Amino acid sequence: GCVLLHCDGLDTLATVKVNGKVLGKTDNMFRTYEFDVKKILKAGKNTIEVFFASAVLEGKRLQKKRYLKMTGQAWKDDPRGHRIDGSNQIRKEQCNSGWDWGPMCATAGIWRPINIVAFNTARIGDIFIEQKHKRGSKEVELSLNLASEVVAKGKLSAAVTVTFEGKVVAETEISLKGGKGASKITIKNPKLWWANGMGEQNMYEVTIDLLDGEGAMLDTETKRIGLRVIKLVRKNDKWGQSFYFELNGKALFARGGNWIPADQFQNRVTKELYEHLIGSCADANMNMLRVWGGGIYEEDAFYDICDEKGIMVWQDFMFACSSYAIDKPEFVENCRIEAIENVKRIRHHASIALYCGNNELEQCGFVKDDDKDGAMRWDVYKKFFDKVLGKVVKDTHPEIDYWPSSEHSPVGDRKNTSNQTCGDGHVWRVWHGKEPFEWYRTSLHRFCSEYGFQSFTEPKTTRGFTEKEDRNITSYVMEHHQRSGIGNSTIMHYMMSWYLLPNSFENVIWLSQIQQGMAVKYAVEHWRRNQPRCMGSLYWQINDTWPGASWASIDYHGRWKALHFMAKKFYAPVMVSGLEDLEKSTVELHISNLEYATVTGTLNWAVTTSEGKMIENGKKQVKAAANGNTKAMTVNLKKHVEKYTARDLMLWVDFVVKGKVVSRNFVTLVRPKYLNLHDPEIKTTIKEAGDGFVLTLKAKKPALWAWVELKNSDAQLSDNFICLQPSKDVEIEIVPTKEMSKAQLEKQLVVRSIFNTYE
Repeated sequence: GCVLLHCDGLDTLATVKVNGKVLGKTDNMFRTYEFDVKKILKAGKNTIEVFFASAVLEGKRLQKKRYLKMTGQAWKDDPRGHRIDGSNQIRKEQCNSGWDWGPMCATAGIWRPINIVAFNTARIGDIFIEQKHKRGSKEVELSLNLASEVVAKGKLSAAVTVTFEGKVVAETEISLKGGKGASKITIKNPKLWWANGMGEQNMYEVTIDLLDGEGAMLDTETKRIGLRVIKLVRKNDKWGQSFYFELNGKALFARGGNWIPADQFQNRVTKELYEHLIGSCADANMNMLRVWGGGIYEEDAFYDICDEKGIMVWQDFMFACSSYAIDKPEFVENCRIEAIENVKRIRHHASIALYCGNNELEQCGFVKDDDKDGAMRWDVYKKFFDKVLGKVVKDTHPEIDYWPSSEHSPVGDRKNTSNQTCGDGHVWRVWHGKEPFEWYRTSLHRFCSEYGFQSFTEPKTTRGFTEKEDRNITSYVMEHHQRSGIGNSTIMHYMMSWYLLPNSFENVIWLSQIQQGMAVKYAVEHWRRNQPRCMGSLYWQINDTWPGASWASIDYHGRWKALHFMAKKFYAPVMVSGLEDLEKSTVELHISNLEYATVTGTLNWAVTTSEGKMIENGKKQVKAAANGNTKAMTVNLKKHVEKYTARDLMLWVDFVVKGKVVSRNFVTLVRPKYLNLHDPEIKTTIKEAGDGFVLTLKAKKPALWAWVELKNSDAQLSDNFICLQPSKDVEIEIVPTKEMSKAQLEKQLVVRSIFNTYE
């Protein structure tokens, strides 16, 4: 028999002892370690001891011995520093040692379960299920490869059962020779797995029972799979080379964001938190998350929930914004095993769409023609990130594509990562380059895998880490919770160019959120109008590891920021948007349609004064082309500008399909600070409904980005941060997280719009 001490995750430099005897040392947080303890264990009481050395001190020691470049130039200007020096020397969660949105709180300890594993004959070692989809999709052939670990002689076999919704749909038996065996199994009339918004998330369960010669069960394992084909399509076209995902033969526009670890301390992360965060992404019409390369290979529960919610996963390997010791054979081998183990662990998940070698190593001078100043040499870099990791994916999960880096330009000069004709782009010219929001409309990238804008956390979250005297954005505590050196000054730079200066700390916070949402809205609406040239938008970032100012659209406590509510609208399957031309005083109206059929509807538009007086309106029947963008019409405002001035004009648009408003939007010819806004006099009515309430908002005059807040409670809202047109009421479903009466809700309810931020 065999008795093993099985360690799923040790962070990071550990010495493992059982009964005082050293079993071994570990040096990689992302690997699984097993130690044979059969001869060391005794009857009765036994002790397991795990000693952790300081990864911080070891990283600094190695960094002194041989300097490896870290982080981009933009962070070096910050006197507080952002990352503990040398953290790139150790195979450990990189952002654990600080990032420009997270604190420098390096962890140590047992971060995933430790078990004693015992077996007399054999156990299941590795299961690989490959899918072959036949033409016409009438059947799918599963190739099952099983490797078991055998310690005693005897006949072994495996019984395989495939079930769908509890019913057996296929069965087979695999005879094992030397612990290994393979078989094929056919699933007739398969129910496919689709991404969010494309169809059902159908899941099959494949159960493998390992049996001895008498048919007794030795071990069992179940993998939940989805039947689907995901491809990264790169083919030459009139703009260069495409970069888009195809699911079950259908090209899709990827919409979502970048995922970072859900807490600074991973042991705090629960399944419920994953369900809330990933569920919030699905609720906001997203279909893809990028697991960013500076964090962790996520927990099994993360991928399970992505499978269930139809959220495809772009999976980075854990290398980010640094040079690494990839010229050292032992470091390379350590990383290679790490990659194999993690791909094998997650490869059965339907949601896995792409493996990517690293985050931004081809940018910011981490790779050069020589290795002076701690950079990696191009030949060494390519050997590891193109070949070693590329081979891991090809050997262990061949049906999914591999991409060497994000961002990466596959055509022409690889060193030119800002190439807009091919590959994926990290589009940071607005936040890091201080370009106006309108600059996004000049971006012609094929796939935008990173870009974003910061905001502060709402007052309830901010109160959690401040005392009353700290509530000023340049106070010591507020600046400590802003990890980006340029953060606060950049937020305020844009605020002064877009809005009237807010009159209180709380209003600075709320306005920063509206501004963040508007920045990303400018980008996404443009890229959707540009489909199929652009086929993906993953903003930075979805979530936070701690409470503070950041690019996240959901804060540390799971509260949706304005950006997340706006994402629900700009990622909606059918979206109306306006493109204004200030010189000509015109607005082009576009319908962007992600459905796979033509959508016919009525486009309504109305021009009002800033007091809400109707000047002109119209409607047009529009056939919005399938999975693309349709320019519907142009509204000419020239004569109204001459009569009223641009400061006094507002254009309201909505698109109605089968009697239902599927998308609303709002356009002006000046920035909000120059609009002649009036008190909108918003009235509210509340009705009880189901688990919560329906709140109706009615405005007497235009209310821009009206938002609802409960003073001391949290609630799920179906909508928020709404531009309210007089005479067009809006309903919001409110489900409080704690039970409350209608009277209690009325007492807590606060409704404001940007008028209230300065009046």
